[in-house]
Amino acid sequence: MERNRQETDKREFRPREFRQDNSGKILRWGVAHIYASYNNTIIHITDITGSETLGIASGGMMTKVHRLESSPTVAMSAAKKIAEAARDNGINALHIKIKAPGGHEGPHNPGPGAQAIIRTLSRDGFKIGIIEDVTPIPHDGCRKKHFRRGRRV
Repeated sequence: MERNRQETDKREFRPREFRQDNSGKILRWGVAHIYASYNNTIIHITDITGSETLGIASGGMMTKVHRLESSPTVAMSAAKKIAEAARDNGINALHIKIKAPGGHEGPHNPGPGAQAIIRTLSRDGFKIGIIEDVTPIPHDGCRKKHFRRGRRV
């Protein structure tokens, strides 16, 4: 028992953002906030607390053609730009939060650029932690447009 206590006391305490993985490599975690609609794709990388912005890129910053802003190809180039900014700040592991427009009128599924961004970030050497869907879901707030009325037989 005493031997185990001494071993645990010798271990160095590391904050949550600097944990090691199985290979002994020290991981510095960040959070990638991805907003993917059918009109645009926006990537926003922050530190683990979400208070400090490390980089922002969108489909509109990568192309001049409006119909291509949400495409997977443009999303991949935006992800490469963001990956470079994150690596400059020492981030090598990411938790991912995906958001679709949602709400009471918008679609609840993310646009085509979301999967391309995750694939690009993992190929660029980032360790991917938790992938979470943070799409806003209505709790019966507003009345929908063109709501069906009358007797339904």
